[in-house]
Amino acid sequence: MFRRKLLVGVVVTAAAASVTVGTAAAAQGGSGPDWSPCTDLQPLECTTIAVPMDYSRPDGPQLTLALSRLKAKEPEHRRGVLFTNPGGPGGEGRELPTGYADDPIAKVYDLIGIDVRGLGGSTQLNCEVPGVAAPETTRPSDQQFRQIAEAERQWEAGCQRGGGELRQYVTTANTARDMDRVRQALGEEKINYLGVSYGTWLGAVYGQLFPEHLDRSVLDSSLDPTTTWHDQAYDVVDTIKANFGKWAAWAADRDGTFRLGNTPRKVRASVDKIAAALATKPVGGLANQSELDLTVGQFTRYRQSWAPLAKQLQKTLAELPLPTGDPKLAESNRRAAAAAGQLAAKAKTENGVYRSVVCEWAWPTNLDGYYRDMRRVRDDFPYGNTVSQMAPNNCAFHRHQGEPLPRIGRAQYGKGLVLASDGDTQTPLANGEAMARTLGSTLIAVHDEGQHGQYSAGPSDPNIPVKPNTCVNEKVNAYLIDGRLPAGNRVDCATANPPAAVPTDPAPGVLDSIEDLGHLAEQLLHTILPHSAR
Repeated sequence: MFRRKLLVGVVVTAAAASVTVGTAAAAQGGSGPDWSPCTDLQPLECTTIAVPMDYSRPDGPQLTLALSRLKAKEPEHRRGVLFTNPGGPGGEGRELPTGYADDPIAKVYDLIGIDVRGLGGSTQLNCEVPGVAAPETTRPSDQQFRQIAEAERQWEAGCQRGGGELRQYVTTANTARDMDRVRQALGEEKINYLGVSYGTWLGAVYGQLFPEHLDRSVLDSSLDPTTTWHDQAYDVVDTIKANFGKWAAWAADRDGTFRLGNTPRKVRASVDKIAAALATKPVGGLANQSELDLTVGQFTRYRQSWAPLAKQLQKTLAELPLPTGDPKLAESNRRAAAAAGQLAAKAKTENGVYRSVVCEWAWPTNLDGYYRDMRRVRDDFPYGNTVSQMAPNNCAFHRHQGEPLPRIGRAQYGKGLVLASDGDTQTPLANGEAMARTLGSTLIAVHDEGQHGQYSAGPSDPNIPVKPNTCVNEKVNAYLIDGRLPAGNRVDCATANPPAAVPTDPAPGVLDSIEDLGHLAEQLLHTILPHSAR
């Protein structure tokens, strides 16, 4: 969720949509689809089935749906299938089972991944790329507000042209119906479900439409089912600000080491001083204010990067004014930019789905309201990507033609789990609280954690400084494998990734022992890239 532009003007492309006519795959049991080894997703098996483009015309045009499977490692203990979804909307799901291959759930479940309708190996929905790009800045001027809106208006026109008839049928409800067609093709009476970010909304919708076919459900880093996509952006901005405030208080307590100020207000003033210098020329390897804003937003979110951020800002502040900057940090920025380029390249194949599905929610059409919010956030707290959260997207110019957005109510299936963390700037804790309350599920709340996606999530690369959360993993595994839910309606877990143990009193060698920001920047960007579509 909220895979909105890191910069307001990131351009995302897609090609023309296509609809294929096919023969429906096996349903209601039978022999099921024919699986074969995936050519590019070892050790998974892959197959395709056909589903109706329009479920009111089941014999009409068919779409191809691409699936993957990782069979249970202990067939004698197999307890069914576990459908997975990475979110987005627009995350390619076929590769997701590999991310859980080493977890205990892979022993007892066939893990199923799906490239949902509109993307990846399935029939693709595409947008034509507009000829105008929005300005790439985190602090747009009032005049640039209108340029941003015009770019989004052209994106909507391009999506209408490129999407054709298919676009109105790429909806959450139809994706849930596709999931049930997959269930039927596999010959399963019920599915189990693990969805991340927007995938939590998809799982909740499936449970509303097919409660009799949903067994155990884990919704990880959830949307709020009681409000609109647009209005959840206010919680995102509040979380970005809260992360900064917590980091500033932490740095102030360690002023003897970092020299950024001995109160949160003074720490903010130090960061503002660097931002002011960047308004006219590069400073300390940072090219402009936008790079500073995104760096501060990203690294205050992840507690394990608090110390490297404070160290780098102290170094930059002490050397003001600077010429063109530190070559080492400039090289780290180049690597970070390359990683961001990978993110943009991946998004080019997805955004036809993203720019359609998010328009299922109602969006304001009064541009002056967006401009007021953008101006307020820009002038109050531009760090992070806060202004872009308030900006209009293509949905401000969209007139939804599909079926109404499904309403989520109390679950009519067994009690499930909802996971959330208080530092997640994509799906804030308030979202998870609302989802758990609405469904009657148990909430697992992780504190002092900025990670998006709480279950498993421990990367296989030992150089990436993100550790899995044992408290979360044990509870999710106990539920999915043995059906044991935690007592009560809420469980609190501490972060597995606390800030570095920097003493409040300065000690010899402490600063030298803190990892440089540039190296950590590259690591963290690499960490979040696989999950960028959540």
